[in-house]
Amino acid sequence: MPHVTVKLYPGKSEQQKTQLAERIVKDVMEALGSTEGAISVAIEEVSPTDWPEAVYRPEIAGQWDRLYKKPGYNPLK
Repeated sequence: MPHVTVKLYPGKSEQQKTQLAERIVKDVMEALGSTEGAISVAIEEVSPTDWPEAVYRPEIAGQWDRLYKKPGYNPLK
């Protein structure tokens, strides 16, 4: 614990995704005092056409009060 899932558009290189995961692990360790072995990171690619219904509606708009960082866009408008 914790497990972090990042959802993003396809197209980032494996190197970029690995670097992102490494930075997330470092920041989680620092912010929460977790050990590296306790942290897992998943990266899920979602196409731009699927994003509004697969991610935005259920995970962003549908959980607005739980977001600690809210986006500055709304593809549903």
